[in-house]
Amino acid sequence: MKGDYLGEFEELVLLMVASLPENAYAVSVKKEIKQVAGRKVNISAVHSALYRLEQKGFLSSHLGGASSRRGGKSKRLFEVTSAGMELLRIAKDLREQIWKNIPQLSFVS
Repeated sequence: MKGDYLGEFEELVLLMVASLPENAYAVSVKKEIKQVAGRKVNISAVHSALYRLEQKGFLSSHLGGASSRRGGKSKRLFEVTSAGMELLRIAKDLREQIWKNIPQLSFVS
């Protein structure tokens, strides 16, 4: 596995791929980020993150079937690897532990 650090955007993309089983490709990830996170992102940034995550071993991909709607082109479909799921669990656990350590008084206005 090549590097285990995730940037915030990479983590967001990895989470979106995990939430789109069987249909995670760049356009669907981009739409999901906009819908769920309320962030407008560039498709090339999504492509870059997907390929970076694949190089790190957190995603795998394969070509789906070609469709006439896409001019005969196939979609590159992504799925989270077991290493990617483990990294997401570690990140989630770390955030939960940090939130537990924040004193409640810090939220008082």
